[in-house]
Amino acid sequence: MQITPGPLSIAPLARTREPDAETMETARQFEEMFLAQTVDEMLKSVGTGAFGGGHAEEQWRSFLARAFAEQIADQGSTGIAQSVARAIGAYEDAGQGEGA
Repeated sequence: MQITPGPLSIAPLARTREPDAETMETARQFEEMFLAQTVDEMLKSVGTGAFGGGHAEEQWRSFLARAFAEQIADQGSTGIAQSVARAIGAYEDAGQGEGA
């Protein structure tokens, strides 16, 4: 079975220019926020062990999730920021083409 790209293919995103520093920082911040929410949801599903949970554990869990997310995003291993940066670049390129 062969799948051919349709009109909504993401193939054009691969041909966009390299993102600038501001775009990459924005994409990295998005990745960090996304990962923080994901990690926070994962932490809700694990046992608290000897800490006993409670209100304080719920309050501080988001800080732990953000710390984990920052470390994961710093590694650059998920590819989320790179994909978002390419998409931003494609939208910028498309917007410049419309005005010309």
